[in-house]
Amino acid sequence: MSDGLTRDDAARPLRPALALALRGRCPACGEGRMFARFLKPSPACGHCGQAWDCSRADDFPAYIVILLLGHILVPLMIEVNAELAIPLGVQALLWPGLAILLAVAMIQPAKAAVIAFQWNRRMDGFR
Repeated sequence: MSDGLTRDDAARPLRPALALALRGRCPACGEGRMFARFLKPSPACGHCGQAWDCSRADDFPAYIVILLLGHILVPLMIEVNAELAIPLGVQALLWPGLAILLAVAMIQPAKAAVIAFQWNRRMDGFR
């Protein structure tokens, strides 16, 4: 006997969806990949067929990364400068380099989390 719920009406728990998305997996099934390239979502999950090309993450993942970078790097810079006497020339290379590395490491998980949240809330094209 069916419970009357279609796949579109089924519950979509947020925590497991975010956990899967942060690892680059499909929040719907956990098997397929979310991204075809570094920041380009797959047209659809190769395992369950969930479409990912309808998402509209836009600039929000970049805003999240900028906010997180500021909260990570500014206190780190203050503490390092208080404890160590690093020459300004070294700092001029160190902090922007670290910011770039962290931004590149965080942008794909941030975008995946935004897409998973949209999918969970059935926003935009996710129904």
